[in-house]
Amino acid sequence: MGNKFLLMLLWIWFPYTSLSQSTSITGSVVDGYSLEEIRSVKIQMEGTFLETESDASGVFIFSSEEIPEGNQVLVLSKFGYARQRIPVLIIKGEIRNLGEILLTPDLSEEQRQIGTISLSDNELNEEEGSFDNLSGLLQASRDVFLNAAAFDFSATFFRPRGFDSEQGKLLINGMEMNKIFNGRPQWSNWGGLNDVQRTQIFSMGISPSEVSFGGLAGTTNIIMRASEYGEGGRISYAASNRSYAGRIMATYNSGELPHDWWYSVSVSRRFAEEGYIDGTVYDANSVFVAAEKKLNSKHSLNFTAFYTPNIRGKSSANTKEVFELKGRRYNSFWGDQDGKIRNSRLREIKEPVFMLNHFWQISDKIQLNNNLSYQFGSVGNSRIDFGGTNRVTFNGQESFIGGGANPDPAYYQKLPGYFLRFENNANYESAYRAQQQFIDNGQIDWSSLYKANLNEAATGGNSIYVIAEDRNDDNLVTANSILTARLKENVELNAKISYSSLKSANFASIKDLLGGNGYLDIDFFAEATTETTEADAAQSDLRNRNRIVTEGYRFKYNYELFSSIAEAFAQIQYKFSRFDFFLAGNISQTAYERNGLFQNGIYPDNSLGKSEKLNFTNIGLKTGATYKLSGKHLFTTNAAYYTKAPNLRNSFSNSRLNNEVVEGLESEKLQFGDLSYRFRSPKLNLRLTGYYTEILDATEISFYYADGLSGLGRTGTTAFVQEVLTGIDKQHLGVEFGAESQLTSTIKLKAAAAVGQYMYANNPKLYLTSSSFEDAVDYGESYLKNYRISGGPQRAAQIGFEYRDPDYWWFGTTVNFFSHGFADVSPLSRTANFRIDSDGLPILDYDEQLALEMLKQEQFDDYILVNAIGGKSWRIKDYYLGFFCSLNNIFDVLYKTGGYEQSRNANFLSLKEDFERDQPLFGSRYWYGNGSTYYINVYIRF
Repeated sequence: MGNKFLLMLLWIWFPYTSLSQSTSITGSVVDGYSLEEIRSVKIQMEGTFLETESDASGVFIFSSEEIPEGNQVLVLSKFGYARQRIPVLIIKGEIRNLGEILLTPDLSEEQRQIGTISLSDNELNEEEGSFDNLSGLLQASRDVFLNAAAFDFSATFFRPRGFDSEQGKLLINGMEMNKIFNGRPQWSNWGGLNDVQRTQIFSMGISPSEVSFGGLAGTTNIIMRASEYGEGGRISYAASNRSYAGRIMATYNSGELPHDWWYSVSVSRRFAEEGYIDGTVYDANSVFVAAEKKLNSKHSLNFTAFYTPNIRGKSSANTKEVFELKGRRYNSFWGDQDGKIRNSRLREIKEPVFMLNHFWQISDKIQLNNNLSYQFGSVGNSRIDFGGTNRVTFNGQESFIGGGANPDPAYYQKLPGYFLRFENNANYESAYRAQQQFIDNGQIDWSSLYKANLNEAATGGNSIYVIAEDRNDDNLVTANSILTARLKENVELNAKISYSSLKSANFASIKDLLGGNGYLDIDFFAEATTETTEADAAQSDLRNRNRIVTEGYRFKYNYELFSSIAEAFAQIQYKFSRFDFFLAGNISQTAYERNGLFQNGIYPDNSLGKSEKLNFTNIGLKTGATYKLSGKHLFTTNAAYYTKAPNLRNSFSNSRLNNEVVEGLESEKLQFGDLSYRFRSPKLNLRLTGYYTEILDATEISFYYADGLSGLGRTGTTAFVQEVLTGIDKQHLGVEFGAESQLTSTIKLKAAAAVGQYMYANNPKLYLTSSSFEDAVDYGESYLKNYRISGGPQRAAQIGFEYRDPDYWWFGTTVNFFSHGFADVSPLSRTANFRIDSDGLPILDYDEQLALEMLKQEQFDDYILVNAIGGKSWRIKDYYLGFFCSLNNIFDVLYKTGGYEQSRNANFLSLKEDFERDQPLFGSRYWYGNGSTYYINVYIRF
């Protein structure tokens, strides 16, 4: 009754204050279940900077001469409740009392977490560069199209506007979380903390953000501040057959305590012996703590820390031959050991993050937020190493023997196609035996690896096979200050300065000797150069020749990377009754340096010690405007031009072995423009956007084995190479559409569509480096112009509906169509090398038509996926019990989400030989989408 009494007093008091001609809006916010007052509900006037919060009695008041007249919309939002948009007619000098406004629990809050639940390691793309998913950036959005992209399209690797997450910015408490090494957020660093990440501010595309200049794919700022969480707790359990089998999570938020303290804690565990793909173990724990103290009326101090150690088993991309024999769940990276699944390729992340945030309310209109963060720890990727040699003594003579055979069960020489590779000399018996062996088993034989290592007569007690781990141990310190100033009621200034310093240790280490006593750190495949002997070339570190390494020792490569980034950003926003405008700019200085800790035998003069220091100065400018034809019709346009330093990964051509910088390295140039039309009414909301983007002077580095190389200056034509592609221009253009219609109070229809065209816009330069040859080999232009950029379907569409019952249950389903997905092409096969024989002379019987056919980019088949979601909640005394279920790909449709051409066949002759086989030895490799999957979550709030 307290709020009703206060409202009555307001009715008596406001007629006298109205003499000042100040326009006012008031109301009271209550819980739709209990009718109890709700405090700290944020109330914003859409399209303005005006906002307020409900007090302890649930009452809010807007009182300002700057409140715009006419039809306006109030937006009410609070964690745990469904957002409400309330149309209001504003008349100058009048008081509008909206009475009691009911907020209902957000039954679909679990859906807004679901975007990242189904992400596999291939989708997360944290190392290998195949695919990269944006749903983590998009899950905070209320936009109809972006919701479709995050919740229904993401499982197909669909990327809005063709951008990966390197082109977006993700921040936590105003601190940027994109990795300096590859520019991408590392989702695993805060996985399992869904309960404390629901407060998110998303800026679409290059629209204005208060905390960052942003990027083409938008900006998300996750607020993990103790005082932002409402009092109460939550316990949930989830079961799934996607990335993990189970998840348990518990969270408690104190709310405001005596002496102006708040705290929040959250813990969770996610686990699976294997996910949807065979052998993909999942073992993750998460812990979060935040505490905040209000020092006085102007200053608050918040401390946030989270640690989410996790281990994930990786899955293999497979050729058509492997798929036909083993199906879409097959994964060659694991095998049975003592009755348990053991995956040879594990990704293990242990990187705690600590943040200190200072909030200074300088005045009613000026706020300053100072932040400091420290992130450290390790990221490890394990694999079987068998490429070294062993030193043995036989009859008193010391000698070296090569490493073991490739243990990969899907290695091409173990498949039936290998024994049928010669049309006139097919070995059908061996092919049949290989086929049966692969079908019946087809997994890593761990016992045979141990037996090989324990054969002392052959190994001298040292291992032929070991589990190695490629490690990155980072120490990152970041500091920034963010200013928000309300210059006028309709003018806001945002500014930020930031500095980051990274020291990254990069090395390979021995994780498991698999029964042996040690491992000889020599590269058996290294070849002598004009300056080194073969014995020298094989050494990982000339200062420690022929050394035997054991578990925990660093071997093969060992170096440090240093980076520092200083940035300044400023933005001004104007909001008028008919017209909004913003202008933003930034400037940054980026520096990189490598420090080699091993003196590599191939590069004795260019591997040990520090490289040259790389420096990049970058600028950016973006602007945008919105014209409000009426409260229903809005037109928005944005434009941007900015430069961006190449990421650390693409700055050194072969950072594991030497200090060589990528030739002609320069900053990327990005140009963007879009135009949108929005219609919004109580019954219908829609957005139609057209966009055009150019990304210029990009650099990409890839690693693989290649056959048929020319220009090596030696007889052999096979090598493990680093492919450096520079001066890449890309073009992204297309149209997005999203609409939802509230047909009745319970039924909503929605639709979304994207038609995109993402392609290479020029022919970039390509050169190769390798430990198999001394100098880089320049192959000139790679003829990639007009080839499509891979990375999920470029066209997608959805139609669906939701039913929300007044008794607090809901159900929805969507039908989703996808097309124009493409395999990633091999740049090396599109160079002049393709026409050149290994002897350096042109191929005599080169067939132009056949070459065009072989080099035609593969387009994947179209497909349709049907998904369904639903939930129910109950109030039991002071508790809320909820249930949520998601079903994806209900009809178990088989589809390719991505793939790539292998670059093993680098010239016409080698590719032609493989192309004409029924089962190519080095055919394209593919990822396949999950079949029918489910996710079920039960939770209780108190």
